[in-house]
Amino acid sequence: MRESYSINKCQISGSKKLLSILNLGYLPPVNDFKKIDLKQNESKFYPTELLYCPESKLFQLGFIVNKNILFPKSYPYTSSTTKVLRDNFSDLSLKCRRKFNIKKNDLIVDIGSNDGNLLSYFKNFAKVLGVTPEEIGKIAIKKGIPTILKYFDKKVSRYILSRYGKAKIVTATNVFAHIDNPNYLTKNIASILSDDGIFISESHYICPLIKNIQYDSIYHEHLRYYSLQSLSYLLKKNGFYIFDAEEIKTHGGSIRVYASKKKFLFTKNVRKIFIKEKKILKQNVILNFKKKVLSAKLELLKIIQNVKKNNKIICGISAPSRATTLINYTGIDENIIDCIFEIPGSYKIGSFLPGTRIPVLSEDNLFINTKKKPDYLLLFSWHIKDELIKNLRNKGFKGKFIIPLPKPSIA
Repeated sequence: MRESYSINKCQISGSKKLLSILNLGYLPPVNDFKKIDLKQNESKFYPTELLYCPESKLFQLGFIVNKNILFPKSYPYTSSTTKVLRDNFSDLSLKCRRKFNIKKNDLIVDIGSNDGNLLSYFKNFAKVLGVTPEEIGKIAIKKGIPTILKYFDKKVSRYILSRYGKAKIVTATNVFAHIDNPNYLTKNIASILSDDGIFISESHYICPLIKNIQYDSIYHEHLRYYSLQSLSYLLKKNGFYIFDAEEIKTHGGSIRVYASKKKFLFTKNVRKIFIKEKKILKQNVILNFKKKVLSAKLELLKIIQNVKKNNKIICGISAPSRATTLINYTGIDENIIDCIFEIPGSYKIGSFLPGTRIPVLSEDNLFINTKKKPDYLLLFSWHIKDELIKNLRNKGFKGKFIIPLPKPSIA
């Protein structure tokens, strides 16, 4: 098995003219949590460099890690446990019902369906089918959502056609940037979609990533960071046309795109986003991103240094994937933050954060009467800081908060 490899051309255009935008060094896979009680705690690290293709307007990583390492059968992520995602998928299902005249016998296929979160909002008014390689898909099956427990490839697309027929809607939410051959993926999607069908994708959006200096959302699972321009390039190349788009709040800023095989007029939303991108994605702004990331890193470390000078205790709160990137890139270790607190029941509890010896503990420990209570909590899910701070205050935390991005500060 080839674990990983470098790529020196654009993943969608094939152009070898790539600009280096940011190099985060070597990072571990963000979900490689090692149990604290294991005698050996070895981690593998891979290059993490963000590249830009002027031809396709695509941002991509220059190194691909084998999908079986990043997404093993035991991959633990479940989208149903996140309220923001539940609300987002509920919103998407309502919009689809209003816009596309979905009938009871229409088929809706979700690629990367995980535990069936999205399809659970569709199953009462249409036929549904999930495709996901992880064992977590068995949860969806128990919910009554038919699920193929395999990677979506040509063989699976042929099986879907023979067993279920063509789909009215195909969705790919937060997975469209995870598969390492986007042209192959898009062609397979086109093969199972009816001529009047709709393809809907949701992906991390490059504009808020650059604007809010979200270097922490760059990691190996995300092979590409799309703009509407690069999505248009990819989809058009493979027989699709974008007719609508909208920015959504998931994952610190994502873009939802509606495309079809038929060419329709753009909506006003599409025009507005194209205009906005031309302002934000100017080449000088893109190339200046590296300076802003370095500045944010140094500012955060300065804040932490000043706190530690006064012998204050710092702990982390929540261990999302972005925490692994931030901690490993900035060099924060167990001598700087004592531990990271996670919600009770999280599979991450009892492990070290990937690439570190920082233990992940249950949030219950934060509110036990001990002498070593943290004075500061470092918020790794800073993009939902208002909600987190409110909840922690209500639970009784009286200390201060360190906000790492986009402008490092204390709250």
